[in-house]
Amino acid sequence: MRIALLSYRSKPHCGGQGVYVRQLSRGLAVLGHDVEVFSGPPYPADLDPRVRLTKVPSLDLYRDDDPFRTPRFREIRDRIDVRELLTMWTAGFPEPLTFSLRVARVLAERAGDFDIAHDNQCLGYGLLDLPGLGLPLVATVHHPITRDRAVDLAAAPWWRKPLVHRWYGFLDMQIEVARAIPDLITVSGSSARDTVTDFGVDPSQMHVVPLGVDTELFAPNRVPRVAGRIVAVASADKPLKGIGYLLRAIAAVRTRHEVELHLVAKLEPNGPTEKAIADLGIADIVRTHEGIGEDELARLLSSAEIACIPSLYEGFSLPAVEAMACGTPLVVSRAGALPEVVGGHGLCAEVVEPADAGALADAIDGLLADPALRRRYQLAGRRRAEERYSWTSVAARTADVYESAIARPVARPRRDGRSDAHH
Repeated sequence: MRIALLSYRSKPHCGGQGVYVRQLSRGLAVLGHDVEVFSGPPYPADLDPRVRLTKVPSLDLYRDDDPFRTPRFREIRDRIDVRELLTMWTAGFPEPLTFSLRVARVLAERAGDFDIAHDNQCLGYGLLDLPGLGLPLVATVHHPITRDRAVDLAAAPWWRKPLVHRWYGFLDMQIEVARAIPDLITVSGSSARDTVTDFGVDPSQMHVVPLGVDTELFAPNRVPRVAGRIVAVASADKPLKGIGYLLRAIAAVRTRHEVELHLVAKLEPNGPTEKAIADLGIADIVRTHEGIGEDELARLLSSAEIACIPSLYEGFSLPAVEAMACGTPLVVSRAGALPEVVGGHGLCAEVVEPADAGALADAIDGLLADPALRRRYQLAGRRRAEERYSWTSVAARTADVYESAIARPVARPRRDGRSDAHH
């Protein structure tokens, strides 16, 4: 098949979108498919040599070194750029919409080059033009962003709630577009149920294809394990990731054990996480890592005695699978897909109630005090990662969804979420 894989941003270092684009495109290429990635900035790195990259430039308003920047006048090229800038200036998040409009413009001239287009959770209005060009469309919904919005609203003071609503203004568009796409891929049964509930899509639209892990890179015994080392990976410094509860748990655990916490996350300067670290008096045992590559992340996970994922919600959790592949025992929240990913309590992880720092501390205490239990979790986690989460199987199952989409009568989605089918 000739596949156009669309990603509105693809962080090159560790992070769900970048990993998904890189590994899925490689897996599809290994299976003999022809893959071209269309990405907005940040662009993916280390794509397989068989995979082509077409850059879809934006104003790049959220670059790591200059977030919410004001572009120079000469950078404004067209009306889409103006729309992107005005949305950012009015506290919205424009990238899903503006990427979809730009990539639809590119594909309007190249629709005949591809058999299928696969969107990676952009779900912008521009995608609705593709079936009208004769190009079938599939989209991945890793999890419904409605869950992020609910947690952020709950954590925001009253005066910030209107700003949170505005930031997530793209959600109405995503819901409408998702309803118009007959084949949606998601990464867990939990995420499928939540997408049906929150987005109002039909269950028949959903195809569950779990994410994979590179079990050669993420492997045990790459480096010696460090006594008392705990690693937590959070893709964002947001309430959804439950970092504050973990910090309180670590403050309690340190009174009974010698521990160090390695937190892989980009922290907001002077934000709530940095403030909590200072207030709890644990700055001497907390190390932060920002923007690290997969090789460094694999070494860090394999060096730890425990990995912890205290999230209040996860649609899948790639860090959980990466930790299992490294043979690192887990403590995770009973939230979203986490119990599903780790196989439930007692297989390769301790599963505790979300938003409960005391339960987190007790679970960490128990694992640190029980080498035999840690060893059992190490073996079970590695075995589960090898048996269930390979990128080759992810690519093959994704290609099956493509075949189903291609076999459907071509449909022209309408802005009201319905579609007109024709042959």
